[in-house]
Amino acid sequence: MCADIEGLFVDLPPRPRERFTLLGCVLDGALASALNSMASAGQAWLGNLWLSPRPDDPAARRGWIGEQLLDVTVLGHRPSQTSPERLDIDLEGLVDVDDRTEGGARPGDVTGFVLSDLDDAPSGVCTDISGLFREPTGPPVPHITLVGCRPEPPLLAAIAAAPQTTKAGLRRRRVSAELGAVAADGSAVPLVGGLVSGKVLSSVPSALGPDLLDVTIAGDAREPRPAATREIIDLWFTGRPTERNLWARYDRTMRHEWAGVALAHHSWNTPDQRAGTAFHLDGRFVTDIEGFYCAIGEAINGPGGYFGWNLDALADCLGGNWGAEAPFLLVWHDSAVARRHLVAGYDHHRHAPTVPLETLLEMLTAHGTEVELR
Repeated sequence: MCADIEGLFVDLPPRPRERFTLLGCVLDGALASALNSMASAGQAWLGNLWLSPRPDDPAARRGWIGEQLLDVTVLGHRPSQTSPERLDIDLEGLVDVDDRTEGGARPGDVTGFVLSDLDDAPSGVCTDISGLFREPTGPPVPHITLVGCRPEPPLLAAIAAAPQTTKAGLRRRRVSAELGAVAADGSAVPLVGGLVSGKVLSSVPSALGPDLLDVTIAGDAREPRPAATREIIDLWFTGRPTERNLWARYDRTMRHEWAGVALAHHSWNTPDQRAGTAFHLDGRFVTDIEGFYCAIGEAINGPGGYFGWNLDALADCLGGNWGAEAPFLLVWHDSAVARRHLVAGYDHHRHAPTVPLETLLEMLTAHGTEVELR
């Protein structure tokens, strides 16, 4: 148990967009249309672009499914140096990875790429791409410090092995532990996705008290959680929040974090409210899909409540055992806010199609929920 952890909740600068070049391309579909539209605009937004091996490619037979580029803009094109009848195309976008520290090795047996767009429609073929495959990067925050820590035997063993440089010693220095937030009553709640892992570097007596240590760990390559996540966790220190809409102050990233903390603190021992119950959703702050998940969580389960944080999770919750038994009535107040903001298109925050209001209403109705829009 530790009083604090430094280096786990840190705001990083926005992930920079990257440059890629598709080499030796024959175009089709959305990519061909994008190049045709560039004559007047100078560049063209494409959306997401899948690069997968040809079906008969050795890489495909081995099970490699390819890579995806997100939020792609076409910057320019020119005849290919190797095959003038083909094109080399310059792109800007992001590689689809869970963590910016991830790398990606080019399969040695891939002989070319099939291109497809956001709807999996063909966009052409190319022989190669530059800028996509790269080595993993180091951790953005290299050190994590456990502050005021009273270590249990596994951590004590890693601390004892800190001076060792042999292979066996390096293995003994490794720690990997799920993170739980300790509440005022002494209970601990595991955090969704909370993990501390790496090699113990050193430990020193802590200023927080006798027999306590500050332990420094060389963390594994992983993005830290946003700094405000710690603030959200602290709101649950003395129990569930009692005030509604505290999540409304946050941006989309932190609204998602809010829902994750609410999930971690969800009470599994509370029975569903009986079928036919009317729940009231405060729609004043549903300006994004993350806001909807926060709002419906509080409509069903009260302040700080959880009722899904993506479409699959929402479907699970609508099936019961998450606070409400179907069929039930959802009275959606100030629904005009969602109608203005939850519209069809491309979501540049999630790098995916948006979840419009109509999709949410269809899902709710399909699971036996009557929705009254006000």
